[in-house]
Amino acid sequence: QVQLVESGGGLVEAGGSLSLSCAASGRTFSSYVAGWFRQAPGKEREFVAAISWIGGRTYYADSLKGRYAISRDIAKHTVSLQMNSLKPEDTAVYYCAASRIISTTPHEYDYWGQGTQVTVSS
Repeated sequence: QVQLVESGGGLVEAGGSLSLSCAASGRTFSSYVAGWFRQAPGKEREFVAAISWIGGRTYYADSLKGRYAISRDIAKHTVSLQMNSLKPEDTAVYYCAASRIISTTPHEYDYWGQGTQVTVSS
């Protein structure tokens, strides 16, 4: 079983930046894709970004390109999400997840963290 734990969320002023981290433990697979999703109050969970673990290829939601950057540390089994120029609309619980294939659909992901709250003021 794989456990995923997010960290780095918090309160930030509009225009600011935050960096989220996701630590994986337990049984891990190098062929997995690591992804980030977010869910705002009253809304469905939406795709943010993903990265293939071996090749490091990245994928982003079109609306977030240029502001968000995903990366991974293979040795530490961690994946990060750098968020810049944050807007109030970015307020949500952010989740990291793992999938066997590249996908923007939450249902395709096998493992999930508990989420970390990101709140953007003003």
